[in-house]
Amino acid sequence: MLLCYINGQFVSQESAKLPVTDLIIQRGVGVFEVIATYNSRPLLLTPHLERLKASADSAKIKFNLDLNNLKNIIREGIKRAGGEVRVKVYLTGGDSFDELTGEFINPRLFILFEQLEVPSQEQYEKGVTLEPVAYGRKDPTVKSVDYRSSYMISQPDAYEVLYCPDGEITETGHSSFFLVVNNKLVTAPLSRVLKGTTRQAILEIAKREGIIIEERCPLWSELAEAGEAFITGSSKKVVPVVKVGNIKIGDGKPGALTRRIYDLYIKHIENWLE
Repeated sequence: MLLCYINGQFVSQESAKLPVTDLIIQRGVGVFEVIATYNSRPLLLTPHLERLKASADSAKIKFNLDLNNLKNIIREGIKRAGGEVRVKVYLTGGDSFDELTGEFINPRLFILFEQLEVPSQEQYEKGVTLEPVAYGRKDPTVKSVDYRSSYMISQPDAYEVLYCPDGEITETGHSSFFLVVNNKLVTAPLSRVLKGTTRQAILEIAKREGIIIEERCPLWSELAEAGEAFITGSSKKVVPVVKVGNIKIGDGKPGALTRRIYDLYIKHIENWLE
């Protein structure tokens, strides 16, 4: 199950190696994507790879990969791994930085294929708690390998951190965040957060269903009066949030709109399989 595609071939993860000279090791220079499968097919594959390219471009990592070829490699890896798979695609900084162009000119590609881990049934049914932190990610538009801040959890029951800079709420450590305020779906704009692939699918569903959407940062002051909240992501899909820090969301139970959106996403998930 634990496969790695590196240097043009599939090998076990245990035998995969990167040189210590790679800047992903020395300076944390690299971008990545995590792609989940559903019925052994990659979910939102094209948006993920397009986002990988956008992250690489923003980070000045030269992107010389053919997307169709990359898709074929991912599909082959999923087939070899078997079952439901989490695919982690990495593009490193490589060994070279061109001071004239400001680019990392020789990146390395490696792809990990692992067993897919999803939230528990209890988390879907009872919801999760988020731990608020008073800062945000340094560059939210780039899916960089620097995720250290997302692991700075001190609240024992917290599922993820929730970035809350200056009284605004942007996203969580690993997910997009949605707050239901006066029956409106409020989520931070793309100028402030990573372009979540599942986030986009949920917005498409909401628009089709006539749910009012506000793309603005939810406010910390709105949490106590909000009716519901949830997070979205490739592996987790739609997970209800029932508490942020010590603040209970709504009645402290997953809400009807969250369940409706989850059900609609699963019902139409074939639309996003490739």
